[in-house]
Amino acid sequence: MAGYDVAVVGLGAMGAAALYHLARRGVRVMGLEQFSPGHDKGSSHGESRAIRLGYSEHPSYVPLVRSAFENWHSLERDTGETVLVNTGILEAGVPGSPMVKGSVDACVEHGLAFEMLDATEVRRRFPGVVLPFDHTAIWQGEGGFLKPERANALHLKLATEAGAEVRTHTKVLALEPGSASVKLRLGDGSVIETGSVIVAAGAWASDLVPELKDLLFIQRMVLCWYETRAPELFGLGTLPVFAIDSGEDIVYGFPDFAGTGFKCASHYGSGVLAHADVARQDAGPDDEARTRRFIERYLPQAAGRLRAMKTCLYTMTKDEDFVIDLLPSDPRIVVASPCSGHGYKFASVIGAVLADLSTTGNTDHDISRFRMARFST
Repeated sequence: MAGYDVAVVGLGAMGAAALYHLARRGVRVMGLEQFSPGHDKGSSHGESRAIRLGYSEHPSYVPLVRSAFENWHSLERDTGETVLVNTGILEAGVPGSPMVKGSVDACVEHGLAFEMLDATEVRRRFPGVVLPFDHTAIWQGEGGFLKPERANALHLKLATEAGAEVRTHTKVLALEPGSASVKLRLGDGSVIETGSVIVAAGAWASDLVPELKDLLFIQRMVLCWYETRAPELFGLGTLPVFAIDSGEDIVYGFPDFAGTGFKCASHYGSGVLAHADVARQDAGPDDEARTRRFIERYLPQAAGRLRAMKTCLYTMTKDEDFVIDLLPSDPRIVVASPCSGHGYKFASVIGAVLADLSTTGNTDHDISRFRMARFST
């Protein structure tokens, strides 16, 4: 007999949320994390993550992100803590920007409130943002940022309080499906038996699921924090979460809400890694220069002294959509990676989806866009 109903491998954003939902449903569940909770080696750190309703990537994401908003607010009610801060969302770009058009299309299709702003109106409302006069922008009042480290910690705290077991600094070396259970062979030589497994291992997912090796690639990303020249323009209440499409790059950013500086980053990677364990080059002058050039153009008063730089990983698919599915070769194994650089906001609802899939094989949420079969057609 398996010792657990479900094992969750990887306790970043998706794994921690799945552990929380499973434990709250009374499932015997074990969570395994190769590092310590809240580590900075993967994709679930960085102080802030954007959340938006009008979804430029594709309108089909909107129902899922609506559910994510509801679940984040539920987590806040359960804990009395704030993990979602509403600032509104400003997305701007060159004429014909696919990002701006995609957000407008999603808002129109789903009846979401939005405003179109020209460069003059953007400057009036948000004086720190200086758009060229041929740029256009979409403003959504609902949206802002999440606090990822705190949200992950709260999911884990509530999960353990509800009965989940957690093992940290524990690497899963292999999954060994048998007739009655799935065995997890661990780095210390021990074995865990479980009824089903959720692989939420991010950039390490293909180590455990070979079927993913040809589907995923890992990008190195660089985050920058600046001491602005006009702090009054870049704090909460004066600067929303934003993304700007220059036609050559998309840079997104956040207000300074914690006294650590104005944060911004390019949405495009600065190098592809052969494996997540390959030593990541520390962020350096070339990385910072790329970001600085952008903000000197669009947010010139933000381009002060660099306070910090950090790296993180995007685990990508070629179509930049997620992979959330039962493994075709063994439906007891649930795959929950990658999120292609735009998944954190969905963690609260994807956790529920993974709990559904690992216990019933189905979910009421529409995840048809994320099935693995799309890569074989």
